[in-house]
Amino acid sequence: MNMINMKNIFLLSIALLLVSCDKFLDIQPTGKVIAKTGEEYRALLTGVYNTFPTDRSLTTLRTDEMFIDGGSVTSEDYNTYFDIWTWNDITPDEKSTSWSWRQFYHTIYIASYVIDKQSEITEASPAVVSQLVGEAYMLRAYSYSILVNLFGKPYTKCDPTTELAVPLMVTPDVESVIGRSTVEAVYQQILSDINMAKQKLNVDKWEDALKYRFNKISADALMARVCLYMGRWQEALDAAKVVIAAYPELEDLTTTTYTMPDKYTSKEAIVSLEQVMKSAYKGIGYPDAKFITSITTGDLRKNRYFKAKTSQVYDLLKGGANECRSTFRSAEFYLTAAEAAARLGKLEEAIDLMSTMVKNRYLVARQTTTINSMKSMTQDQLIDFILEDRRAELCFEGHRWFDLRRTTQPKIEKTFSDVTYTLEEGDSRYTIVIPREAISANPLLSQEKK
Repeated sequence: MNMINMKNIFLLSIALLLVSCDKFLDIQPTGKVIAKTGEEYRALLTGVYNTFPTDRSLTTLRTDEMFIDGGSVTSEDYNTYFDIWTWNDITPDEKSTSWSWRQFYHTIYIASYVIDKQSEITEASPAVVSQLVGEAYMLRAYSYSILVNLFGKPYTKCDPTTELAVPLMVTPDVESVIGRSTVEAVYQQILSDINMAKQKLNVDKWEDALKYRFNKISADALMARVCLYMGRWQEALDAAKVVIAAYPELEDLTTTTYTMPDKYTSKEAIVSLEQVMKSAYKGIGYPDAKFITSITTGDLRKNRYFKAKTSQVYDLLKGGANECRSTFRSAEFYLTAAEAAARLGKLEEAIDLMSTMVKNRYLVARQTTTINSMKSMTQDQLIDFILEDRRAELCFEGHRWFDLRRTTQPKIEKTFSDVTYTLEEGDSRYTIVIPREAISANPLLSQEKK
């Protein structure tokens, strides 16, 4: 299957299940899972890969990355996206786009089914079965890692043992009605699934056309990201270094032969499941000029990732095309390892990691100055530098909202047609309200305590 056409190919020809799940998910079964062979189970997983949500990309609208111009936005786009851009989760317009609650749980259901039925898979070698099951564990872990960061409070900003997040469904039971689990319980399930995936995954790298699938190193990649979100710095550092060892290459923006790092054909691409800034999202506004101008002088990303139209209006050169897909890529893990090392007080190690980034992202004439500047920084200054570099590097790839949540949760102001909308520092809206249709289907989701 060619990556370019992945979203247009639906391989579930085996009398499919699939919008299954249940009462609490408000999804009614439309058939039965009858997969038996390894090929049929691969088709099941391809089906959920094929329809995996792009909510990480959608979170960009909630950040300080995008500006919407009141004079140019269409009425359709206004109705569809404006409530997300202004953090209006309580009384959104009926035409407002919804978060993919049901689709995430659909993915979790299929993943749990594959895990549950692994001993019954026929006509497949043990290695093939193991890889299928490993991908299922990753799909479940990855889905929960997004859900808990959309609808649960940040791990480091609450008591995760008591704060409720999202329901845990780890068995393919279409009749269960489940309440919300704690943030801690969800994270522990994610970590457990990652560790199981590490035992099962055996494909080191997929060819470009199959990079939407999870590979062996993807378990370490997700571990690094999850531990970063949890503030478990040593574990984040250790996992990120494993990823860097397997994928050390970065695109060299100092040359004219680089590939945009967010493309699945990039040398940085590890897993390329999710589309970066879908054209529908990209077309409703512009990169925020304050963000662009904050990028350091000599940083090539200002001109490689953006194109100036006027002094205040920029075009985004990332995303907007099907080949722009990035779930995990190597630059993220240099930044994760550097941040974790800096927070642990391992400043020399952090600077070494960031120096690799600088050599591939800054004008040659600015590289030595920038590296020397890092060497004179305090621990807090270095952490701030790394976070700003992370902001520039991973912009419009669905990281910013989660990074804002786990760090300072700053005040953000947005103005549209002379009206200012404000997200206050530490605002409760840094956690998204569970969709109304999900609560209507299962009132247990609205509980504040178990």
